[in-house]
Amino acid sequence: MPRFDVIAFDADDTLWHNERLYVAAQERYRDLLARYVSRDQVEARLYETEVRNLQHFGYGIKAFALSMIETAVEMTAGRVSGRDVQSIIDIAREMLTSDVEVLDHVADTLDALKPRYRLMVITKGDLRDQETKITRSGLAARFGQVEIVSDKTRSGYAAVLARHSLAPERFLMVGNSLRSDILPVLELGGHAVYIPHSLTWAHESAEPPPPERPGFFELQHIGQLPPLLARLETEVKTR
Repeated sequence: MPRFDVIAFDADDTLWHNERLYVAAQERYRDLLARYVSRDQVEARLYETEVRNLQHFGYGIKAFALSMIETAVEMTAGRVSGRDVQSIIDIAREMLTSDVEVLDHVADTLDALKPRYRLMVITKGDLRDQETKITRSGLAARFGQVEIVSDKTRSGYAAVLARHSLAPERFLMVGNSLRSDILPVLELGGHAVYIPHSLTWAHESAEPPPPERPGFFELQHIGQLPPLLARLETEVKTR
């Protein structure tokens, strides 16, 4: 019997690249607003607006677009032109239709795990955007369930586990965000594998748990997950 009933994966920057779309969009956005304000002021102001708007708009590209427009209006005291607002909308549309580039080792890892484990995606953000990315990634058939949630908190994970009749101690979450993928699951008594991505939104940063924390593991890339699981399974058998 496997040690875990379900292995769940974050989507953005765990299964495929995502944050670099935002980095590229912000560079274009700074260039756009440079005719009105100093480029150096834009990034910090946009971040403040994004965090402030999370309670209203949630996560995802559409929320990001609204925050870009609001920031542009505020920073220019309403002088931003309709043409420039349209350019901001165009940036967001291009993000929504961009290619989904799966990270290295993801497909092989999922194929190796699928015969033995139930695999799930737990991701947050805009429902339609996340649904289409999962489809366009070519990975959908590898997962038994997909959960798209408004946020990833301890109570949110508890609701997902209850919905699927899962015990926390037999649940493993894999992701790149300490704030969203790792700490809430550990608080519930579950297991979590942290795989850092080279680009992570500042809002998702947090202090990592100590390496000796029960149930916490850190890997360099997702291709190291099958060997880790094999080791954990062996430990259970030898007890």
